[in-house]
Formats: sequence, C-alpha cells, structure tokens
Amino acid sequence: MKLSDNDFQILRLTDAFYKAYPNPPHVEILKKKQRAYNCILFQSHYDYFVCVPYRTEISHAYAYHFKNSRRARKHKSGLDYTKILIINKLDYIDRCDAIIDNDEFNETMINLEKIKREALRYVEEYVDHENGANVLHPEEYRRRYTYSTLKYFHKELGL
Repeated sequence: MKLSDNDFQILRLTDAFYKAYPNPPHVEILKKKQRAYNCILFQSHYDYFVCVPYRTEISHAYAYHFKNSRRARKHKSGLDYTKILIINKLDYIDRCDAIIDNDEFNETMINLEKIKREALRYVEEYVDHENGANVLHPEEYRRRYTYSTLKYFHKELGL
C-alpha cells in the first residue's frame, strides 16, 4: 500500500472503517456524532498506515500540541498519539483531502518530520512492550496506553 506522491496525507476515514470498528466495543476510537475526525496519515515501513487524529482538546503529553494556531490559543489542540489508528485497507481511506485550519496545516507541515517520528515511536514502543522486546514499567505503560486505540490493532501490528 502506498500514498500517492508523499508519505503523508491529511484526510478522513470512510464509513467502511467505522463499520469495521464500531463503538461499542471500540470505545477509544474517536468519532463525533455523524462526523469523522480529520487525520494525518503516514506511510509506515510495514504494510499499514499510521493515522493520527486532529483534536481540539488534548490534556496529556502523548500528542503534538499546536502552539501557534488560532484554535490552540483557546483550546489544547493538536495531534493525539493515543488515538492513533492502524489502517491496512485502502477502502478505509477517503479519497478527498480533509480540510483543516490553515494555521494548523502550516504548523503541521513545519513539524511534519517531528510528528511522524513521535507517532511512529509511540506505536513501536507499544509493539515492543506487547511482544516483550522492551517492557515498560507498569505505571509508565498505564499512563501511555490505558486509553490508547492500539489495543484494537494487534492483528495489523503482528501481535
């Protein structure tokens, strides 16, 4: 699976994704009533994409927090790593780019490599913990992953 010309894209997920991962039981997957979240999707070196949602309010450290956007001045907006989705089917990806605030788009582009590195590290540290390669202290694991969506994607992550 490949993205068009870049190794990232800003988009929404399709109804097919939300039908495959309904709430319940997938209560940590974000979806506002009748509206999907905008996400940035990264190509991984595995056979899946890493999809990080844009959120208006993030009160924990496991995220990229916007600093310069209009929305960030009123809220704690950013890209939430705890709500990362692992996408392995192209029909889960909407073909139309999502529309986000211009200032958040600009800040995303300026910090794209940092965001990608942090998001992929968040996933890899989860995988390393789950497969026993690098087990985190129980409190650290609880802080990082209690509300994470990664528990729904063990098959895609090879766990």
